[in-house]
Amino acid sequence: MTADKPNSYCHRPVLTQQVLAGFAAMPQPEHVLDCTVGGAGHGCLLLAAYPHGRLTGLDQDPDACQAAAMALDPFQGRWRIHNCNFADYLPPPQQRFSGVLADLGVSSPQLERAERGFSIRQAGPVDMRMNPGTGETAAQLLQRLSEAELAALIRTYGEDRRARSIARRLVARRPFATTTDLAAAVAGAYPRQQRYGRTHPATRTFQALRMVVNQELEALSTLLQRGPEWLLPGGVFAVVSFHSLEDRLVKQAFLKDSRLERLTRKPLTADPEERAGNPRSRSAKLRLARRV
Repeated sequence: MTADKPNSYCHRPVLTQQVLAGFAAMPQPEHVLDCTVGGAGHGCLLLAAYPHGRLTGLDQDPDACQAAAMALDPFQGRWRIHNCNFADYLPPPQQRFSGVLADLGVSSPQLERAERGFSIRQAGPVDMRMNPGTGETAAQLLQRLSEAELAALIRTYGEDRRARSIARRLVARRPFATTTDLAAAVAGAYPRQQRYGRTHPATRTFQALRMVVNQELEALSTLLQRGPEWLLPGGVFAVVSFHSLEDRLVKQAFLKDSRLERLTRKPLTADPEERAGNPRSRSAKLRLARRV
């Protein structure tokens, strides 16, 4: 894949030093499968750290694939990009990697571009699809679910105690023309004094809708099952998560899978300097395992 337009997809990767340190133990030849390549922040660092290494990148967002191709351009001949969900990826026969990396969740460019439908503070379509060319939108999901189903979704994936109140308001006010209309409806389920904190009260609901629209937990479960088979003996499996449900799935998989040996008993997190400079890193957790 080659790039032919300016790169406006600016995303800061998290836990970069911890990721690099984790992959220091991977076997040769160094070939990393980046399951969520995004803007290739981690990928560029890995290729720079391993002058003879290679990278295969996956991403279901076409814009991310385009941005990754531009960022990786200096490393000609050492990378390939595939526009696909990692849950659908099938490596070539006999292909094995020395490292597999997944940086889960939504990226900054997706959040900041109103037309992608993730933004709470900028009016855009109620979309939230990582791949805007396929699948059900958040608007369609909101229209389809009953009040009880919507409350269960927000409670499970958003871990919001006000799930029932939020669901009641959303059902009464649907359909929503824009993401800001949706955010305002969610905020109305909170007492007035809780509507103006550092974190918008609709954050958890938006997170829950996004996770369901993109079937994120199902995709992660598939990756955790298939990923060990893609690794060479001694290969490193690294997952960065941002949600307690994701981290729990990774922890259990790394603990119970006989193909893996845990390298981290507790997740690695950002240091104070990174937290201050990159707010997205505050909830990031990195777990590492090795293929036995």
